Amino acid sequence: MAELHDIILRPIVTEKTARLEATDNVFTFQVGTSANKLQIKDAVQRLFGVEVIDVRTVNVRGKTKRHGRYMGRRSDWKKAYVTLSQGDNIQLFESN
Repeated sequence: MAELHDIILRPIVTEKTARLEATDNVFTFQVGTSANKLQIKDAVQRLFGVEVIDVRTVNVRGKTKRHGRYMGRRSDWKKAYVTLSQGDNIQLFESN
């Protein structure tokens, strides 16, 4: 089995994800491209000590970018929307 930090790479913090956290208790993470839903569910439960109800994944295609006259491409990556059970919460940032 892969390491937990190879499965869950980082949280994604945007206005949309903040709205999902507040209304639907859904947290968004960038995950490894080879990680499946069962591995993601297990990794979130073990890392944060919460109960996961549902995991939805999206394969995001890398954008084509231009650097002067040269064209390049960003890497493809995978995003996971993790729904937690009612009452569970993940504290992503420390608050005073």
